[in-house]
Amino acid sequence: MTYTREPVDPVRRYAIALPGVPGAHARARTVVVHLTDELSPEREPIYQDTTGLFRFRISGTVAEVLSAPAEYGTVHPCLEAVPMP
Repeated sequence: MTYTREPVDPVRRYAIALPGVPGAHARARTVVVHLTDELSPEREPIYQDTTGLFRFRISGTVAEVLSAPAEYGTVHPCLEAVPMP
């Protein structure tokens, strides 16, 4: 017997909390990202904010930073992605 998997609609929006810059005592920042038409090399959806400054690959609830302003990009490469309605 062959089983086929129903296509799953990806979440269209996520909220991602970006911690403040270490040592700067800065507040955390929340960025809302939206699904784009792009896929990562691993064939996972790419999400970005409305400014295009923040881009993430999201797998499950883990957001991997693909591009971000310098103060966010490399300090925390993986963050929690919270699905939004």
